[in-house]
Amino acid sequence: MEKRKLGNSELKVSPIALGCMSLGTERTKASKIIDEALDLGINYLDTADLYDQGQNEAIVGQAIKNKRDQVILATKVGNHLKDDGSWFWDPSKAYIKEQVKKSLRKLHTDYIDLYQLHGGTIEDPIEETIEAFEELVEEGVVRYYGISSIRPNVIREYIAKSNINSVMMQYSMLDRRPEEEVLEQLADHNISVVTRGSLAKGMLSSKGPKIASKKGEKGYLDYDANTLKSTVNQLQDILQENQTLNGLALQYVLREKAVTSVVAGASSSDQLKENVNALNQHFNPEQFAKVKEITKANTYQQHR
Repeated sequence: MEKRKLGNSELKVSPIALGCMSLGTERTKASKIIDEALDLGINYLDTADLYDQGQNEAIVGQAIKNKRDQVILATKVGNHLKDDGSWFWDPSKAYIKEQVKKSLRKLHTDYIDLYQLHGGTIEDPIEETIEAFEELVEEGVVRYYGISSIRPNVIREYIAKSNINSVMMQYSMLDRRPEEEVLEQLADHNISVVTRGSLAKGMLSSKGPKIASKKGEKGYLDYDANTLKSTVNQLQDILQENQTLNGLALQYVLREKAVTSVVAGASSSDQLKENVNALNQHFNPEQFAKVKEITKANTYQQHR
């Protein structure tokens, strides 16, 4: 599998990352999926200290502890987990520098390749947060850092004030909001976009029409239920031989200059193989143009 450079870093990541949040808490099964992902050429694993109340990092760490050199390991910080399982937003320097120690222990490693702020608002002490990440890079426990955010105003602040190498954001054929405000700006600064939600909760997978009918009963973003089902069916109709909706969905976002990798979860071997197979499919420019005709050019109305 080809590897792509992440921003201005020296990291070379696979165009599809394994989103570890979907692995579940059964360690043997999770380890098997991680092993299969590595065998298929995926070298980029994405987790967070919040997932499964901290269990996810521990599961990932155990699975890769003897293969650490084969993995680009990304995790996230900022959601302060309490003993009762609830959490609150905490982008303070003190919390980030303390929490990274816990993540390192759970992940069975002495460094994190990509450490990401797991959210953020314009009211945050952004300079203090950046200082924490910069110090962790200087200390050698973090190689590079980024943010996970869909807020254009927050993203612009980090572009201007920090050395982020990546921004993780929701982006799909059904959620085209990044196209209007942030993709071009990030590309101009050589900051990589890592997408999430590109299969839209499975509505853009091979079982998309069925899932859209079930999960889309209350609509999705600015699509009402009926429009959503119609849109997914129309996307399905533009596929040609040996093409899948899953493939169209992933290739649509990967064609953008700013996008380096897609984080896609997999709770089974079949899902994992389906996602990897999507990378080998080819679509023509007319099909991508048709996608833009069928779907809505959403814009950010909130998230400021």
